[in-house]
Amino acid sequence: MPSRLLALFPAETMKIAASDAKSFPFTDLPLRKHSAFAAGAIPLHLEHPTGPFMQPHDFWQTIHPAGTHGDTGPFAEAYPARLADGRQLLLPIRTLTDGRHGLASLIVNQASFSVLSALADDLADRLRPFAPDVVVGLPTLGLTLAAAVAERLGHTRYVPCGTSRKFWYVEELSVPMSSVTTHHVKRLYIDPRMLPLLEGRKVALIDDVISSGSSIVAGLRLMAAIGVEPVVTGAAMLQTDRWRPALAELSPVWPERVVGSLSTPFLERSSGGWIISA
Repeated sequence: MPSRLLALFPAETMKIAASDAKSFPFTDLPLRKHSAFAAGAIPLHLEHPTGPFMQPHDFWQTIHPAGTHGDTGPFAEAYPARLADGRQLLLPIRTLTDGRHGLASLIVNQASFSVLSALADDLADRLRPFAPDVVVGLPTLGLTLAAAVAERLGHTRYVPCGTSRKFWYVEELSVPMSSVTTHHVKRLYIDPRMLPLLEGRKVALIDDVISSGSSIVAGLRLMAAIGVEPVVTGAAMLQTDRWRPALAELSPVWPERVVGSLSTPFLERSSGGWIISA
């Protein structure tokens, strides 16, 4: 490492204990925002007392054979989520603002093509019993997944929703939308020219991750605004079950119409690492 960077980041600052909530991997915002890291001069690679952490860009790149990683915990840096056939995908654990709890994270558009393919294969298999005629994708990350799933279902296209208003869009075909990762409210639109593709069809509504339920609820409200009731909603990952009350409040039928390729628990920090919260 160049001496000027060593001066900025002494050796002792490059090892960060997992017990320090403010500097647990991927949540140390001052560290991540430092110009040296932002410019890529220093790779963000933190160490755990029991072994090295993966590089952030190494996550979501490999599907591991069933049983490769223990899934009962404690976990150091990643949670091994399982596909239907038992294969595993390591997901980085993000610390929540209270410093005590965490969630496994998936960013679909940063996944390798092989991982995206495996997720799309799995989700398509879960959707197939509902026999959807058309797939509707939610922005932004749900669009990548929705297109791949539609192709596997034998469809020639899918219908993307968006948050960027084109000049021919109409406000009546939009609803407010927020997500657990963006925090700010925007509007979710559907292109009015796509409506004939949905009328009288069996629709599957797809997002990348269902977490708080706010995004998928916005999608369901938008579908209701155009007179469509999806037969199923799907996602690459169901992040805990915090989404259930939001969907149940909209209608008791919706929680039972949700399928996901991966399911991940709410995690809690312990002296030995992350454990599944009771």
